Amino acid sequence: MDNECYSVSTSTVATKPKPTKAKPNKAKESVKTVPAGNIKPQGLTARSIFHEPWWLEAATDGKWGVVEVKQGDDVIGEMPYMLERKGLWRISELPPLTRTLGPVIKPQRAGGSDREWCYRMEIADQLVSKLPPCAHFHQLMDTRMSEAEAIAFSLHGYDVSIGYTMEIPPERTESEAWSALRRNTRNWVRRATERLTIREIASPDSFVDFYDSNLAIRKRNNVYGSTIMRRVLGEVRTRNAGVMLGAFDDNGLLVAETALVWDDRAVYYMLSSRRADAHGGAISLLIWEAARIAREKNLIFDLDGISTATILDFLSGFGGRLVTRYEIERMRADYGALRTVLRGEKMASKTGAKRLRKAPLEKT
Repeated sequence: MDNECYSVSTSTVATKPKPTKAKPNKAKESVKTVPAGNIKPQGLTARSIFHEPWWLEAATDGKWGVVEVKQGDDVIGEMPYMLERKGLWRISELPPLTRTLGPVIKPQRAGGSDREWCYRMEIADQLVSKLPPCAHFHQLMDTRMSEAEAIAFSLHGYDVSIGYTMEIPPERTESEAWSALRRNTRNWVRRATERLTIREIASPDSFVDFYDSNLAIRKRNNVYGSTIMRRVLGEVRTRNAGVMLGAFDDNGLLVAETALVWDDRAVYYMLSSRRADAHGGAISLLIWEAARIAREKNLIFDLDGISTATILDFLSGFGGRLVTRYEIERMRADYGALRTVLRGEKMASKTGAKRLRKAPLEKT
């Protein structure tokens, strides 16, 4: 990116670079384009839990990589990605259970500069230019990613759109948080409190078994993969980076559950599941308990993305605020055309099956 906005001497390096002496006014770059499970980048203070090497290792089974920008020996920018093959295509999408990724850029040491956006755009430009070529690239960005990073992707030909998540600030007292609930949400939580008890679920296996059993009743599969879910939750528990909570009835039966993870900025509402016959306020009670944990840790409570009006209506009952996050995507024309054809065939197949189910049986 040629501009007069900001100039910083950097280098984009592989995971295990050979020691070299810095040359003045000339940045030396080498690029890692093949993901490797043994990558251990030094990382930045603004990294989310989803950027952590241990998380990526568990979520991708080692199929991830990272590009870095260094200034001297200091990492000032990094961006991890998952890379896998689907047939003939190399695809990079968000790993399972991974809420967001995107660039992580260290602020300028001076701080508060009105040219900070130029600096961030410059670093993001270098990171984007070093991402491996793929037929389809898609990531949701961490909410800390600014317009500067977004425009860097846009200038590289990526489609940039805006999505939303709901966040609850940590500075509220419990009474203030209770007052912020919508009336019907308060009623659900109050009634559920009378019938259910919240306890920690100690075993990832128990959590996943309950999760999968509820899906099986609905004739659905675990889209994240049961093995991956067990592995990620196991790592989370080992590192004390989250908690699994269950809502139990008077007979000690588990009727609903949720999984939370956290970093030094936020507690994230990650997963939830409930029995079909569970009390209608079971999930609301679990979310209320999760919000309490976030307040105790003095962390933001992130309620996940808003994808439908129904989800927005439910989550807005907890008194949060809408926060924007960027979504970036780039797709090769040939891959996009094939995907459109395959989706059309799949839709036609579903429509045909639906018509057959509705057709009256012939009498013989």
